[in-house]
Amino acid sequence: MPHTEGLFISFEGIDGAGKSTHIEAVAQALEAQGRSVTRSREPGGTPLAETLRQLVLNDAMDALTESLLVFAARRDHIQRVIAPALAQDRVVLCDRFTDATFAYQGAGRGFDLGVLQTLEQWVQSSGDASQGVLQPHLTIWFDLPPSVAAARLARARVPDKFESQPLAFFEAVAGGYAARCEQDPERFARINADQSPEAVRKDVMAALAAKGFLSGAPGA
Repeated sequence: MPHTEGLFISFEGIDGAGKSTHIEAVAQALEAQGRSVTRSREPGGTPLAETLRQLVLNDAMDALTESLLVFAARRDHIQRVIAPALAQDRVVLCDRFTDATFAYQGAGRGFDLGVLQTLEQWVQSSGDASQGVLQPHLTIWFDLPPSVAAARLARARVPDKFESQPLAFFEAVAGGYAARCEQDPERFARINADQSPEAVRKDVMAALAAKGFLSGAPGA
């Protein structure tokens, strides 16, 4: 039987990894099995968080300011969208969550990981010590060589300030994701994103099925 309680799944990867392409397929597969799905993204997901997103993606600022804005957006997102949806036993599919902050602001910008860990504790705790820090039940990490991602982005839309960063930045970000995966391997499903969309989708569905979140692997 598929998982029927509130379920939180995040999708992570460097810009150009193609993760957004597969979120809708996952939503449709879950809905086909009777689940109610909430789709969202970070930074964003609420009117306030979307406003902060535009600042983070387009305005010049130092890494601390950037991190504070990201976590402020996350706090509002958790309180207004994620926590209520999980309480209603919905599935939350989120395009990025805290792993992205550690990868981009931490590894990419070189910001203090200890400060990020403190913010993570503050922002993602409900106040009930027994519940701990909110984390996704599953994080699907689209792992792609930065050089391949750069080639994809060169053919895409006008880049924001992150997408326009040099290759070395994305190599550092990819290393940040690898470090987060190593710290919490049970939560992560690493997907080789350097293959056809069909093969990537098959691997994503297999990862969901392996966790018991889907019956079988639709779309495989």
